[in-house]
Amino acid sequence: MWYLCVFYHRLLDYRKAEVESLAELFGENGNHKGGKLEWKLPLHHHPDSPFHFVDLSSDDIARSIANRSILVKGMYELWGVGSDYEELQESIRNFPEERKSPYLQQGSTFKISVESFGKAISFQEQNERIQGLAYIPFKGLVNLRNPDHKFSLMEAADYGLNNGLPPVAQRTIFFGREVGGADRKLIPTYQLKSRTYLGPTAMDAEMAFLMANQALATPGKLVYDPFVGTGSILVGAAHFGAMTMGADIDIRVVRDGRGPDCNVWSNFMQYGLPPPISLLRADNNLPPWRPGLKEIFDAIICDPPYGVRAGGRKSGGRKLLKGTVAPYTVPDDKRTDHIPSTAAYSLVECVHDLLNLAAKMLVMGGRLVFFYPVLREEDCVFNQFPEHPCFTLLSSSEQILSSRYSRVLLTMVKHSSYTEEMAEAAKLKHEEFRENHLKWLEDGNLHSAVFSPTIDPQLAVAGNCNATKDPKPKYRGKYV
Repeated sequence: MWYLCVFYHRLLDYRKAEVESLAELFGENGNHKGGKLEWKLPLHHHPDSPFHFVDLSSDDIARSIANRSILVKGMYELWGVGSDYEELQESIRNFPEERKSPYLQQGSTFKISVESFGKAISFQEQNERIQGLAYIPFKGLVNLRNPDHKFSLMEAADYGLNNGLPPVAQRTIFFGREVGGADRKLIPTYQLKSRTYLGPTAMDAEMAFLMANQALATPGKLVYDPFVGTGSILVGAAHFGAMTMGADIDIRVVRDGRGPDCNVWSNFMQYGLPPPISLLRADNNLPPWRPGLKEIFDAIICDPPYGVRAGGRKSGGRKLLKGTVAPYTVPDDKRTDHIPSTAAYSLVECVHDLLNLAAKMLVMGGRLVFFYPVLREEDCVFNQFPEHPCFTLLSSSEQILSSRYSRVLLTMVKHSSYTEEMAEAAKLKHEEFRENHLKWLEDGNLHSAVFSPTIDPQLAVAGNCNATKDPKPKYRGKYV
């Protein structure tokens, strides 16, 4: 059955991937085409339009997806569509009576809302449009607070190309019954500005929920974040009922925080969520798991440090790794307050270790969800994502953060058991990946792309390479 899926107009590249993950989570498999849902665009609509048709098997599936999704505004059973209100009326009249009548009965309550995309509609105009639907034989009573049935009149105006929105070549009006809608209080409740304990790399609440949806977080599943920081990503997974576990190389973050009432644990207490079953001081480069332990996590979700707001660190220290000093043993009387030495940890090595960790510790069919940075320059190899023979890349959703830099949310599914042969094959892929990305991942070009000023192309052609649009480097970290 085809449903009208109306998205919020943000994070456009993430929308379909989230719906497809939630469809799998709720057991949708009857209408998959090559593992993907079938989508259609309304006539004359741009691919970035918030209006899409999606083929789902039942109202229950559509409702479950809409109620949990972060980017779906609502799922609707479409009763009519037209380029004007006369055409819309004809379309609604032609909609099968047996599908309309259960929602028009006496004794029920209903509500009609009017929404628009591309222009504002005044309150008076909204009332006029609702009164124009008098031909629909509603027999129940209006209830604006808690109706039995909700209906929406949605208008996409032919506003042209001047307001920055995806173009609509022709005015389109939709009318439909709401099957399910998003929880609009979710994001304001979890917004970072009201969070008890924050760090410089705390994940935005909306993005944390998206990652949890991509990881199929549900009650009974164990979700792990190897770069847990202040726990923002795990908060999203815990909200959906998953058991959580995290690790970080900085013991001051996972153990102390900013005091007994301002730490990772207090973030979970703030929202009444079950706390993580464990927080470890652990190094992604030297994982603490015993050799025979494997396949215990249902999902690994994380934001690896890639040197924009925070650089990666691994155990050892520069002198120890260079062989200048010998390995040492910390005396027992100093273990409590000892902070181990660390050294720089490149993104290439970090991602390779992360894939190996996931290959060992994820259950079959488990998901690895993580962010990966890319440079948006023609002379850079940025479209080759890290690979591992144990995983299939399910989706990649890009978020553009500046004219030269963006990040991609990668969702990988484990399809093969980890073996030594797999580890060797992964090592070869890692060497190839390292060679192709050495230029900008290990020489600091990514950091420069984010923090350095942008050179004016006209001045650069004239030979003045030191001239910039802004004489001072502009900080773009707040957009990351």
